[in-house]
Amino acid sequence: MKHRRVADGPVRGRGLPLPDLGLGCAPIGDLYAAVAPEVAAATVHTALALGSTLLDTAPKYGNGLSEQRLGQALASLDRNSYQLATKVGWSVTENRPPEPAFSADGVLRSLEGSMRRLGTDRFDIVHVHDPDDHLDQAVAETMPALERLRDEGVIGTIGAGMNSDRLLADLVRRTDLDRVLIAGRYTLLEQGARSALLPLCLERGIEVIAAGVFNSGLLADPRPGAPYNYRPVPDEILARALRLKEICTRHEVPLRAAALQFPAAHPAVRTVLIGAAHPDEVADNVALAEMRLPSALWSELREAGLIDAASPVP
Repeated sequence: MKHRRVADGPVRGRGLPLPDLGLGCAPIGDLYAAVAPEVAAATVHTALALGSTLLDTAPKYGNGLSEQRLGQALASLDRNSYQLATKVGWSVTENRPPEPAFSADGVLRSLEGSMRRLGTDRFDIVHVHDPDDHLDQAVAETMPALERLRDEGVIGTIGAGMNSDRLLADLVRRTDLDRVLIAGRYTLLEQGARSALLPLCLERGIEVIAAGVFNSGLLADPRPGAPYNYRPVPDEILARALRLKEICTRHEVPLRAAALQFPAAHPAVRTVLIGAAHPDEVADNVALAEMRLPSALWSELREAGLIDAASPVP
């Protein structure tokens, strides 16, 4: 996957360079199905071996299980061989749903728990996690706490991870973020983040991590009942996904390859984050990212109105 960047925009220098592909570690926390610990470890090791050196997790994923599994996989590895990202904003307790924790004390308690589960004393990125209904508190309390930890060197860079591009753009305007993670809103299926969030990040030199590029799995296998935003897909969305698959098939392109490569073409997007629960999934994703796709595919998708005419393509 050839990455495109603007040459003349400001780029913040607090963090290490991000890789083109990162590993989303929610699946190894039994997100969709139980994963054996040794398979989880092999998934992480395969990702690192193939260059997906950004590892993204959160306490909310499996109530700490994702962090625990990731920590076990990383225990024997050089800490400088990967970048570790976790999130704050939700307190997790075994056998109880996550609870909001966007206060300064909540941030510290969350990171202490993450450090214990992951076996680390520092993070390359810490994201504020889904503060949709707590935006003012995130601005007033969460962010200042993270900024202090960044100044102390406990955190390399501060980010925010959300599904809403509109609210994430608002957070970018109100705070001093280094990076953002937008899930599901800049994909082959929908490009809502293109209108405000991505231009704003370009202007401010904020690197974007594009996650959820298969829209919860719909673009991996579009069919009735497939997940979309973690719920069964509505008929009109399914019809759009099936039209995307039809055009890709006509050009002998796997839909997943087009879905993986499309967001990476935007100059604001630095990393595409792909979840995986098995080493074979990781290897397959890397191969799809490197596949050469015909320009005629993108032309037809534009002509069909399936991608915005102004959206960059590979």
